[in-house]
Amino acid sequence: MKRRDFIINSSIVSASIVAPLSISACSSKEAIQKNIFGIQLYSLRDEMAKNPKETLIKLASYGYKYIEGYEGALGLFWGMTNIEFKNFLDGLGLTMISSHCGDTNNLESFNKKSAEASEIGIKHLICPWADGDRTVDQFKIIAEIFNKCGEISQKNGMKFAYHNHDYSFKKVEGQYLQDVLMNNTDKNLVDYEMDIFWVVAAGEDPIKWFNKYPGRFNYCHVKDYLSLGDGKYETCTLGNGSINFSAILAHGKTKGLKNHIIEQEHYAGTSQLEAAKNNFNYMKSLKV
Repeated sequence: MKRRDFIINSSIVSASIVAPLSISACSSKEAIQKNIFGIQLYSLRDEMAKNPKETLIKLASYGYKYIEGYEGALGLFWGMTNIEFKNFLDGLGLTMISSHCGDTNNLESFNKKSAEASEIGIKHLICPWADGDRTVDQFKIIAEIFNKCGEISQKNGMKFAYHNHDYSFKKVEGQYLQDVLMNNTDKNLVDYEMDIFWVVAAGEDPIKWFNKYPGRFNYCHVKDYLSLGDGKYETCTLGNGSINFSAILAHGKTKGLKNHIIEQEHYAGTSQLEAAKNNFNYMKSLKV
């Protein structure tokens, strides 16, 4: 059995060993419904590029209440001012709780984005990608930048976070780059969004990392893993892959996980909108 497949299949076992009382006390369906789940708009990037307002209307019609944004060609607010954007969302019963944003190295620009995001109630701005050489020293520099972004965010009444890909869950110079980031950032300034798919793709166990850093992973991306064979893989509609979200999300809740953000990047045989609807229904029906 490959290491990655072992991690996926053993998640139930490790969760039940580490926290049997937590999982038996409530179903993961209850855990999800008591917390926030939403969708990362990048999952609908083609639809958003064509008609952002119509896409948001459709998401609301599927039952979504929460969204996580990203910064594209039209900015964080899709060609609207922050207030116009919030008013539009309010009319649909949608709330943007967080957003990915670019260019966190430019602190002046980040301060402006943070102030505008905070003004309309966004709780976190999240760096989705760590640029630069992937060395321990480079990641220590990135950690310093994240602390500065955290300070700016705090002054603006919100929080800063980092979203991982697979590269930070691989060892460089004998260290996981994710450890370098987490050990060199102030827990009061910098939160983390665990992309569960990328942790699994790196051959790591999400439960192990929730246990290692309790209270630091406030968000997660709920994104399923589909093996294509020969070491290849892609994302898929929730429930069609091999990640055991029931165990992982229920256990994450015991370690401070609060916000579950659906994300999908590949769409074999389905549209982005259809996948968003199916993913919503999956999260509503999720149970152990």
